[in-house]
Amino acid sequence: MSYAFFFFSAVKRLMKEAAELKDPTDHYHAQPLEDNLFEWHFTVRGPPDSDFDGGIYHGRIVLPPEYPMKPPSIILLTANGRFEVGKKICLSISGHHPETWQPSWSIRTALLAIIGFMPTKGEGAIGSLDYTPEERRALAKKSQDFCCEMCGTSMKTALLPLTSGSVSSQADKEAKELARQISFKVKKKNTEEKLVNRRNIHNFRKTSSVAIWKLSEAQNSSAVAGQERTPAVSTATSTSMSPRQRRAQQQSQRRAPTSTDFNRAQQPRANTNHTGSTVLIVLLTFALAALIFRRICLANEYIFE
Repeated sequence: MSYAFFFFSAVKRLMKEAAELKDPTDHYHAQPLEDNLFEWHFTVRGPPDSDFDGGIYHGRIVLPPEYPMKPPSIILLTANGRFEVGKKICLSISGHHPETWQPSWSIRTALLAIIGFMPTKGEGAIGSLDYTPEERRALAKKSQDFCCEMCGTSMKTALLPLTSGSVSSQADKEAKELARQISFKVKKKNTEEKLVNRRNIHNFRKTSSVAIWKLSEAQNSSAVAGQERTPAVSTATSTSMSPRQRRAQQQSQRRAPTSTDFNRAQQPRANTNHTGSTVLIVLLTFALAALIFRRICLANEYIFE
C-alpha cells in the first residue's frame, strides 16, 4: 500500500476520534492542535486513592502518519513524579513498543492507559521516575496551577468537576483494567519469546553436535579405509610377482627409502589437517551460539510497564 493511502486513512481516523473526544469528561480530554492534526494535547486526572490523587496532568500525543497501524508517542508537560517532563515515555502503548500496539486501540485507550499506569512502578523504563509519595502529592497539588503555553489550556478548567457518580467510577475501573490487561499481554509475550529462544538454542546445539559427530565419523572411516586399502594392494602385487621380480622390487625399495619416509611424514600432516578442520568447526559453532545468546539478552533488556 502507498504512503498516501495510510495518510488519508490516518486523517479519517483522527477526525473521527476528535469528534468523539470533543467534550471533556471529569477524567480526561484530548484534542488536536488547530494547525496539526497529528499532534494532540491531552489532560488527565490523577487516579484516586493514589499519590496522584487531586493532580491534573497535561501532555502531548504525537501520532505517526501510519496511525493507527503504528503507535503514538506520549510526552508529559506537567511535573508529576512518575514520568519525565518533555521526554517520550516508555509504555506498552507508546512508540517505544510497536510490537505490542494494536490498531484497534485509540487515543482514548492511550489516555486511560496513562491514568492506569501512573500508580505502577517505573522499574527503570525510558522516561520513568520513582519519586517519593510525599513528592508526588506535592506535585499533584502544584499541577492544578499549570497552564499550557502552546494550546492555552488551564488545568483549572480543562476537565469537568470530579463527581462520585457511576460514570466517574466506571472510568477508574476501566483505566485499571486496561493497564492490567496490557501488562499481562506484555509479560505473556515476553515469556513466549523466552521459550522460543531457549528452544532455538537447544535445537542449534543439538544440530551442531550431530554435525560434528558425523564429520568425525567420516574422517575416521576414511582413514581406516585408506589403511586397509594399502596392505591389500601390496599383498595382491606380491602374490602375482615372480621370484626375480620380487628381488628387483626389494632392491628398488632399498635404493629409495626416502619415498617411504616422505609418505610416513605426510600421514601425520593429513591427520593434523583433519584435526585442525574439526577444531575450526567447533570454534565457529561456539561463536555462533555466543552471538545468538547475546541477541537474546539484548532482546530481554526491554522493560515493559
